[in-house]
Amino acid sequence: MDHRLPAQDLPRAQRLAEQAFATLQRFLHVEAVSGGVLLAAAAAAMIWANSAFADSYHALWHQQLSIGFGGFVSSRSLHFWINEGLMTIFFLVVGMEIRREIHEGALSRFDQAMLPVIAAAGGVIAPALIYIGLNADPVRGQGWAVPTATDIAFAVGALALLGRSIPVNLRVFLLALAIIDDVIAVLIIAFVYSGGLELSGFVVAALGILMVVGLQRIGVGSALAYVPAGALVWTGLLMSGAHPTLAGVVLGLMTPVRPMPLREPPLQMVSRVVAELRDGDAAWKDIHRLRSRRRALHVAHREMLPPVVRVQTALHGWVAFGIMPLFALANAGISLTASGLAAGPQSVMLGVGLALALGKPVGVVGATWLAVKSGRCRLAPGMTWGGVCLIGLLAGIGFTMSIFTAMLAFPDEALLNAAKLGVLGGSLAAALLGLGWGAAYARRQRKGATAHP
Repeated sequence: MDHRLPAQDLPRAQRLAEQAFATLQRFLHVEAVSGGVLLAAAAAAMIWANSAFADSYHALWHQQLSIGFGGFVSSRSLHFWINEGLMTIFFLVVGMEIRREIHEGALSRFDQAMLPVIAAAGGVIAPALIYIGLNADPVRGQGWAVPTATDIAFAVGALALLGRSIPVNLRVFLLALAIIDDVIAVLIIAFVYSGGLELSGFVVAALGILMVVGLQRIGVGSALAYVPAGALVWTGLLMSGAHPTLAGVVLGLMTPVRPMPLREPPLQMVSRVVAELRDGDAAWKDIHRLRSRRRALHVAHREMLPPVVRVQTALHGWVAFGIMPLFALANAGISLTASGLAAGPQSVMLGVGLALALGKPVGVVGATWLAVKSGRCRLAPGMTWGGVCLIGLLAGIGFTMSIFTAMLAFPDEALLNAAKLGVLGGSLAAALLGLGWGAAYARRQRKGATAHP
């Protein structure tokens, strides 16, 4: 049977493929560059917290910042507004990435999603078991989820350093794996680290969600119109005892994947308005007609892209180059001289570090091998077991989400600092191992390409 596309469909299929590849390249570029910015912010935090100005570092994040309107004013520390407020926007982008992948990406088809899902599951189970094996105590055992997440920015940034000899399918596999890791991390935060739930808070959050649905039903396309409803969802989750950043994930998953329906297609609307302005001299003298046409052009321009793409694109740079580095600066400053690691904190640090650097590659590679050998899955074209090992090693770079989870798992400062040190040490070890293995893998790929031109 001939499965080739009809000739008339080839140009459109080619255009779609080129658009998808261009989107992937832009995403990889932003993530790769932001990984360097994130690393610089983490290094700056460590240097600042261990310098003669260490007191100013800690004092800064405890400064009170009041935000409100009318009679409602909330005064919280700067640390709170970064970790609970700005990080909600980070989770909003995560939610929209998941929504896009479910609609048209690696999670849109069961056969495509199965292998990265299995690999991600292995990459969660193995680190958790290693950590629990070293921290069976119930208090320290609360941190079992800390080493289970992959930092997309750092992992993609490390992969980008290896050059273009790394197959595209391998990069896609890493992205899918990291996104599924984010899904699992979000579920863990929602069900494991949200305690003492208050029903009234969920009622408030539900009202916010109903507002979002109502705005979507009446065809409101402006993203700013959804901010009050999103703030209501965030406030409700904060009142409920669930982590308020989950509001970002909820709103991201609710973001439409298709443009708002208009009476005429956006391009046709643009052509009509331009033709009217070009042909009618009177239009330029009537300020009301000019405003209506300008509004029509704005709506047409906005609705050329679906909201899930438009909003994510608008926020991605702010999150990658602003929010995540600020989060790193506020949370990676650990005093090495005054850490005072006793036996308990030492086992937490060791457990997190080993789970990331060893447990992640063992889990990812082991689960992938079992899935392929069982016949349920197969490696994509261009992927080899050497490449899978590379992805497993880079998956051990768990920075942003791991530190975030550690802050939920450990109210005790000594255990929290130990977990953060474990995250930093384990992620650094995973990055170095991944880059070392990846350099050798890239050389083999280039030699193979030369031998078989």
